[in-house]
Amino acid sequence: MSPRRVLAGYCGIMAALVAANFALPALHLVLWSAIGLTSVAAIVTGVRLNKPRSRAPWFLLAGAVASFITGDLIADVLTRLLDRQGFPSVADGFYLAVYVLIAAALVGLIRIGVARRDPNGLYDAVTVTAGLGLLSYIFLIRPYVEDPALSVLEKSFSIAYPLADIVVLAVGARLITAVRRSPALLLLAAGGIGLLSADVGYGLKQLNGVWETGGPVDLGWAAFYVLWGVAALHPSMRELTEPKVHRAGEEHFGRLLLLGLALFIAPCVLYFEMRSGEVHDANVIAASSALLSGMVLLRLGRAVNEQRRTVQRERRLRRAGAALLMATDEPGVTATVRTAIAELLPLGRPHRVVLAPAGGAHDGGTVSMPYTRTLERSLADELGDFEVTLCCPLAPVEGRESGRALFIAADEVALVGVQEAAQILATQAALALERIALGEEIGRRNSEAYFRTLVLNTTDVILIVGDHDQIRYASPSARALFGSDELDGTPLPMAFAKESLVEVDRRLHDLRTRGVDRPGDDLRVVGADGRPALVEATFRDLRGEPTVGGVVVTLRDVTERSRLQAELYQRATFDALTGLPNREVFLGRVQEAVSSGAENGATVGVLIMELDDFKVVNDTLGHGAGDALLVAVGNRLTEALRAVDGSYGAAGTVARLGGDEFAALVRRAGTAADVERVAEKVLASFATPFELPHGDVTATASIGVATTAEAADAQDLLRHADLAVYVAKDAGKDRWRRYESSLHSAVVERHKLRADLDRAIADGAFLLHFQPIVGIGDGRTHGFEALVRWNHPTRGMVSPAEFISVAEESGLIVPLGAWVLRNAVEAAAQWRLLHPGEDVYVSVNVSARQFRGQFKGPEQSFARWVLDEIDRMGLPPASLLVEMTESLLLHDDGEVTAELAELRAAGVRIAIDDFGTGFSSLSYLRRLPVDVLKLDKSFIDTIASSAEQHAVVDMIVQLAAILQLQIVAEGIETEAERDLLVAMGCHLGQGYLFSRPLSYGDASQWLLEEASGLQRGSRTAA
Repeated sequence: MSPRRVLAGYCGIMAALVAANFALPALHLVLWSAIGLTSVAAIVTGVRLNKPRSRAPWFLLAGAVASFITGDLIADVLTRLLDRQGFPSVADGFYLAVYVLIAAALVGLIRIGVARRDPNGLYDAVTVTAGLGLLSYIFLIRPYVEDPALSVLEKSFSIAYPLADIVVLAVGARLITAVRRSPALLLLAAGGIGLLSADVGYGLKQLNGVWETGGPVDLGWAAFYVLWGVAALHPSMRELTEPKVHRAGEEHFGRLLLLGLALFIAPCVLYFEMRSGEVHDANVIAASSALLSGMVLLRLGRAVNEQRRTVQRERRLRRAGAALLMATDEPGVTATVRTAIAELLPLGRPHRVVLAPAGGAHDGGTVSMPYTRTLERSLADELGDFEVTLCCPLAPVEGRESGRALFIAADEVALVGVQEAAQILATQAALALERIALGEEIGRRNSEAYFRTLVLNTTDVILIVGDHDQIRYASPSARALFGSDELDGTPLPMAFAKESLVEVDRRLHDLRTRGVDRPGDDLRVVGADGRPALVEATFRDLRGEPTVGGVVVTLRDVTERSRLQAELYQRATFDALTGLPNREVFLGRVQEAVSSGAENGATVGVLIMELDDFKVVNDTLGHGAGDALLVAVGNRLTEALRAVDGSYGAAGTVARLGGDEFAALVRRAGTAADVERVAEKVLASFATPFELPHGDVTATASIGVATTAEAADAQDLLRHADLAVYVAKDAGKDRWRRYESSLHSAVVERHKLRADLDRAIADGAFLLHFQPIVGIGDGRTHGFEALVRWNHPTRGMVSPAEFISVAEESGLIVPLGAWVLRNAVEAAAQWRLLHPGEDVYVSVNVSARQFRGQFKGPEQSFARWVLDEIDRMGLPPASLLVEMTESLLLHDDGEVTAELAELRAAGVRIAIDDFGTGFSSLSYLRRLPVDVLKLDKSFIDTIASSAEQHAVVDMIVQLAAILQLQIVAEGIETEAERDLLVAMGCHLGQGYLFSRPLSYGDASQWLLEEASGLQRGSRTAA
């Protein structure tokens, strides 16, 4: 049901009830209760239908009406049904509660809905209340105070009624003086007047003892019930608590007349009492007069303060106007407005100020105060969490609506105080923005003339292309580029060289269909002199611009710039002497290779090469010869990398890093060994002399190798390779070294050890010891294992486990291994001469790297060299046992296997050392030509204490027997270990149980004692 029909129905029902109440006195109790309860229901219904901003004051009013009708009902029951006339009664408590609830409700309306805190209204309400209160005291309160027949309780309740009326009157007057007039407010005021009038009439009749129900006094209470229900149902009731814009009020004659009458109440009362012969209320009259005089003084003081604030506000607005006059853009206007608002608001009051499109807040150009949440989402977010916002549309200029507004968000009281100033400020801001817009328009028009002059005189060519790709306009500068500016009607693609036709078509198509220009390479045109020229082209779609209506193509001749860029790029990225890439380019390509290798698991290597004794060439043949040598080296390196490309990976960039330092990149190598092979090939390429204009020059190089096995990025690779170069030079030059350490301190220490090792090899500072290999059943010597020892001058005796790995990494294992094998073969040959009846062999450990080393020449293999050595010493091939470890054969590429087969075919026996500690033992047994398996000491150590280890060793011995391989157990230290091995069928072994490693002399004595049948001594190597 619509609110209007509900209101009409309520009025009809209440009119019928009121009429019936007065027409049927006998039914007064029922009808009067129905009137009160209907009023309560109407107020509650009005709250639900109209949904005011705050419901609490209206529910308090409903409670007041409910309390009043409850009091009436109790009073009627007591007097009419129970015939009890006592005063005060329970009904009086409900009656007094009515005034408390009404006062609380009105105060709530004042605090919530009266945003304009007008002290003048308060002063006026106090003034009127003081005057009427004086009359109430004289005619209603004093008679009860002076009545000796009343008890204290009766006097208290009798006085409380008029006092409550005075309080309600004061609060109601304050509400009426502060709130804009509305139907709901007037209805509440009329209902309140009815209540107060009825209360006064009731009090006077009680004093005269003539009160009876159903008289004229009941009309006031009936009006109270009816009108407050109508006020709640009327839609205007929402306005009492809604935020609103308050206009500056003027002092109306009626308000001044009412105040004047109130001021004259006290003098008039005093005058009439003096005429009556006795002044009864002098004290009350004096207090009332003092209060009224104080209100007048406060009124005057308020007026003075208002005038002062008005002057301050005008001064701030003038200052803001001057600042807006100086503003040159919208941000400046906004900043000025924000500063002015901050000055107009109370100091420190939180607020937000925004200049934005008015949108839905634009209410016909009038100032409004909408809820912030009802504004556009983005605007509401910018204004913050304030409940209401003051919206001041910018004033129209010359009849044009600006469509923008000044939004100020703050608490409602502050917004009401700044409303008028904000409207003035919005007008000034509108004028400033209009002035700025006009200035920009004038500037734009001046700019058009300015840019027209620029177009006519610019060196850039400007073409306007129509819908059919035909040129409609060409700027005068086209003559300098094309040789003619008569291009009208020419298809745009035809203005370019043939190689650019497709690109021009593509860019035109993309611009027209997708709205974007995707520039590619520079375009080519045939210049005025017939030579091709490069142009930088920009395509813009201005078909929607009425002044253009086509595609604008801007061309800039960049021929010379491109040539200079190419030259600068060449100088910045390539070495001027050799034409090779420089360090920065090389570093970038290495990083690309490292990233790619990390994705596909390939190894990347870097070789850094420094020429040995390059300074000698410069000093002896001159710098011209030195430069020629650098060029030749660059070419030689490029050829060497090209020759190995695909064999051990993909050859990459060769670069000159500076001086006599070169670098090479190896991409996608399988392992680090592949990179090492590239280093060997590169080093071998320096064996051929360089043919220079100054004559043939022999040059060598030191090469440092680094791989991604030890480096994470390009910088690490170059740093590691640099360090490896220094090691190569320290090791004697004309060689390569590889960086393989993870810790820099360890690398430095290891490199120092490499250098010492190199010098020790050159100085012959090594010792060779021999450990007997005996029949573990009978103790008869079958052979010796040759073991190298290094007595370092400062470190003392260096463990083979420490320096053999260094020799492996650095390549020094080749000369060291050659020394060991040569001396071992020589010792075996001497023993054979001394003990011709003893068939004793010597066992020598050989590194896989030795098979790739060079001996007498690049064409001689390791196997051939070994055979030459044993032939030179007259040693039968069967007296030499070559030992290879499994770990060194993991990456065998076939070269080692082939040479082992050659040695074995000649009679040299082959053994796998440390058998069982590798990764693919059975695979080696299948592939390699093997005669002997040397069982690692780690298997023997626990053979007596572990059943599992016993079973493993037994299985290996049985496997060797099946494959017809001889097995040698290493590291036998106890008799229990020996006995178990004998039981398994293992016949040969070595270890401390039999003998420690012996010097050559002690080993010879060992053989002598064995041949003589003497008991051996305990001689061991130091």
